[in-house]
Amino acid sequence: MKTKLPISILTILILSFLLISCEDFVEVDSPNNKLIRDEVFGSDETAISAMQGIYNELFVADFSGGYTRSVTFLSGLSADNIQNITTTNPERMAFEENELFPDNQNNLALWSSAYNIIYMANSYIEGIENAENLSPDLISQLNGEAKFIRAFTYFYLVNLYEEVPLILSTNYQNNELAPRVSASEIYKQIIDDLEIARESLTVEYRNADRTQVNKFAATALLARVYLYLKDWEKAEELSSQVIAEESLYELPDDLDEVFLANSREAIWQISPLGNGSIVTHTNEGNLFIIDPFFSFFAIAKLPESLLTDFRPEDKRLLNWIDYNASRDAYFPYKYKIRNSSELPILENSMVLRLAEQFLIRSEARTELNDLPGAKEDLDQIRTRAGLDPISEIFPELSKAQLLKEIAQERRRELFSEWGHRWLDLKRTERASTVLGNSNPTWEDTDVLYPIPAQERMKNPNLSQNPGY
Repeated sequence: MKTKLPISILTILILSFLLISCEDFVEVDSPNNKLIRDEVFGSDETAISAMQGIYNELFVADFSGGYTRSVTFLSGLSADNIQNITTTNPERMAFEENELFPDNQNNLALWSSAYNIIYMANSYIEGIENAENLSPDLISQLNGEAKFIRAFTYFYLVNLYEEVPLILSTNYQNNELAPRVSASEIYKQIIDDLEIARESLTVEYRNADRTQVNKFAATALLARVYLYLKDWEKAEELSSQVIAEESLYELPDDLDEVFLANSREAIWQISPLGNGSIVTHTNEGNLFIIDPFFSFFAIAKLPESLLTDFRPEDKRLLNWIDYNASRDAYFPYKYKIRNSSELPILENSMVLRLAEQFLIRSEARTELNDLPGAKEDLDQIRTRAGLDPISEIFPELSKAQLLKEIAQERRRELFSEWGHRWLDLKRTERASTVLGNSNPTWEDTDVLYPIPAQERMKNPNLSQNPGY
C-alpha cells in the first residue's frame, strides 16, 4: 500500500523543486534533486499541485502580479495611460518621465521576477517530460500549461527589452553566462511553445476554472504574437478561432461583469489565491482604487489625455473610471474590490479577454484590406460601450483612418491592463510621435528598457540596449 505524503511535506518538496533561485543558479546535487523530482512527479496529485504552484507564483511575482512593480503599472507609466499622483518616488517617476537608468530597482524586479517564472517553468517541463508514473494525457496537458507560461513570460521580456537571454533549461552553468539573442529567435521559441500548448491543451478548463489555461488561451496569445509580427493572415485566423468559440466566450453587455472571476469574457485570469487565503482581492484593485477614507495612500491616477479620449456617453467612462475628490484624481475602476479577505473570490486578475481578440482581428482585417469586416469587429466593442457603430457614422473611412480608430479604441478598452498602450505605441512605431510631444527629454531609444546593471555585473556576456 502506497503511503500518501502529508500536505506540509508535499508543499516543501514542491517548493524545493520549483523555487531554486534563477538569479544565483545554485547547483543542486543530482541525487537529492532526483529524489525531489521523483516525489513531485510521482502522482497526478503532486504533479498538478506543482503546476498550481507556478500559477500561484504569477500572482506574487513582480512582473505579473499587477502591483507597483508589474508590467501593468510600470509600462502604464511609460506610456500616457497612468500617472504618479506624487513625485516623491524617483524610481517610479523614472518610468513616467522615460528617464530610466540601468540601476533602477523596479526595472530589476521586472526582469528578475520574469526569469524566475521562466526558471520554474523550465524546471517543471524537465520534470514532466521525464515523468514515469503519470498518464500520457496528463503529461501532455501539464507540459502544455508550463510551455504556455514560458511563452507568455518571454512575450513580455522581448517586448520590454528586445534581445534577451533564451533560457530553456535549469543548467546553471549554461544559464549564468547566457548572452542575449535576437528578438526573432525569442519569438520563434514563443511560437514553438504556443503551438505545442495548442496541441496539448484541452478545450475545457481544468477544474472549470479560467485561472488555468486551455487551448484557446494559447490560441489567443498566439493571435497577439502574430499581430505584433505583422502576420495579418495568422492573426486573423487565430483570433477568429477564439471568437467563434461562443459556447465558452462572449462579450457581456454589463461592463461590471467583465472582470468578475470566471467571467464569460475571460480567456485567462490569475487568482488572488496565489497569495494564500489571507487576501481575496486583486492587486490591481488594491493598487488603483483610491480609498475614500485613506486617499493619502493613493499613488496612481489617470491622465487627462486619456479621459478626454472618451465621449461622455461611453459606458467605459461611466463604469470603469471613478473619481476621488480629495486627491482630485480619476482612477481605474475596472476592479471594484480594493480589500477583501472573504471567500468566495469575486474578482480575478484579467490577463487575456475576448475584447482584445476582436480588436486584433479588426486590425488584421484592416491590414488585409477587409475594411467592412474590420469595422464589424470594431463595432462589437463600440456598441457594447454605448457608442454609435463606426460603420454608420464614418462609412467611408479610409484604411489609415480606420487603423487610427482601432488604436484609439484599444487605448479606451485596454487601459490599465498589462501595458497594452506602451506595447501598442512601440509596435506601431508611434511612441516617439505620441510621447515625444509631451516629454521634452524623450529619446527614440527610450522605447526599450535597460538591461539591469546588477544582471550585467553577474553576467559579463549581457550587452546593454542603446541609449544606456
